[in-house]
Amino acid sequence: MSTQKRAYKFRVYPTDEQKQMLARTFGCVRVVYNWGLRQKTDAYCKEQRRLSYKDLSSMLTDLKKQDDYAWLNEVSCVPTQQSLRHLNKAFLNFFEGRGKYPVFKKKRHDQSAEYTRSAFMWRNGHITLAKMSEPLNIRWSRPLPEGTVPSSVTVRKDCANRYFISILLEEDIAHLDPIEKTVGADLGLTSFVILSDGEVIGNPKFFHKDEKKLAKAQRRHSKKKKGSKNRDKARLKVARIHARVADRRRDFSHKLSTRLIRENQTICVESLQVKNMVKNRKLSKAISDVGWSQFVSQLEYKAQWYGRNLVKIDTWYPSSKRCFDCGHILDSLPLDVRMWTCPECGVVHDRDLNAAQNIRSVGLTDLNACGEAVRPDAVKTKSGKPQRSRKP
Repeated sequence: MSTQKRAYKFRVYPTDEQKQMLARTFGCVRVVYNWGLRQKTDAYCKEQRRLSYKDLSSMLTDLKKQDDYAWLNEVSCVPTQQSLRHLNKAFLNFFEGRGKYPVFKKKRHDQSAEYTRSAFMWRNGHITLAKMSEPLNIRWSRPLPEGTVPSSVTVRKDCANRYFISILLEEDIAHLDPIEKTVGADLGLTSFVILSDGEVIGNPKFFHKDEKKLAKAQRRHSKKKKGSKNRDKARLKVARIHARVADRRRDFSHKLSTRLIRENQTICVESLQVKNMVKNRKLSKAISDVGWSQFVSQLEYKAQWYGRNLVKIDTWYPSSKRCFDCGHILDSLPLDVRMWTCPECGVVHDRDLNAAQNIRSVGLTDLNACGEAVRPDAVKTKSGKPQRSRKP
């Protein structure tokens, strides 16, 4: 059992008065974030000076005293302060190579506001935010763990005008009982994932199923007059289709990742560079639709929660071109070749199943070597350069 921070997400149905207060809060959060980004950018470009969170916080206090920004005092000060913390985190991610340079927030994108413990009241299973007289109408789809107290809540409004609340709390998550079963997973496009035990899980292709419907809604949206109410209605229809696709994809990934975590002690996957793979113009749409990164991310934190092992093998390991029986490595294996015969031992391989078995083998080798980068056998081509395994 380990204590982990865990967020529970629920649908919220605010009243008209609460919607107005949330809209004002979202606007203030967005303005403060954009103001802080402009201050940090100008200070560095003009004076070669880096502003910290404390510098921006004191500057924000002075900003609220100005007549032009007096309306910032009409909402809770906590969400605006948290927006500066998020900006500071965004710059930290940029400097450490985990993200791009922060960009300005837009009104038409998702809006959110974070409330820490001093800005909301938790009583008898109800949450009342600061500056609000009534608790939020939350659709409790599942109960919160008994004895836990939320440390912060984040209210979000998506482009489809839906409201959600994420409740962050510390929870003692019990590890699952250890088992001996291990599995290798080869991610693909024809099938979403192929397991080393022979199970094939098909690709639902959620975006592909709603693509024509989305294109029709987008055409109607483009023909509406800018600034009109009909254009807003058409934009909302487009946003709802995108939300439907994203919700179904997320639900599928959660159910599959949870099942794999419960059924296996060790799961081995390949480290895919999705950012580089989507540069392929012919496959970029299909790669974006399948959602590999979301699936692997869910496996990663769920394995940490429940005491399982997730092993990511080397990106350059030739899992598809390597014969699982004898270890022979082909010089090349085109994407359209789904079955191939090993020239050394004569075994006929299914491309994806062979890759899954190789991923499991090298993943267990890495795990037994205490996390060291182990690459059994030769993994270089005749030219002496490592060659990446390309999968559809």
